[in-house]
Amino acid sequence: QVQLVESGGGLVQAGDSLRLSCSASGRTFSSYAMGWFRQAPGKEREFVAAISGSSTSTTYADSVKGRFTNSRDNAKNTLYLQMNSLKPEDTGVYYCAARTGYGFKFSVVGYPYWGQGTQVTVSS
Repeated sequence: QVQLVESGGGLVQAGDSLRLSCSASGRTFSSYAMGWFRQAPGKEREFVAAISGSSTSTTYADSVKGRFTNSRDNAKNTLYLQMNSLKPEDTGVYYCAARTGYGFKFSVVGYPYWGQGTQVTVSS
């Protein structure tokens, strides 16, 4: 089992940048594929990005492609999400999630382990 804790959220203006972190404890971090999801008020949780255990593969939602970068440091048991050129529609609670196995999953049901989330608010 793995425990996840997100940090780095905050209130920023449109066009600004933020870097989210997700610290993991428990079993070997590199054995988990990791994902980022977000949830805006009144909306369902949606996929943002995912990365393989070895960092060789990443994938992004179309809405963030070219602006967000997903990375991980397995030596530090930490996942990152660098968010540039933020827009008001990026506002929401951002969650990191973990799963074992190969391939990417784009639905919340594909991830058994979740952090508590960190709030990102982008003002216009």
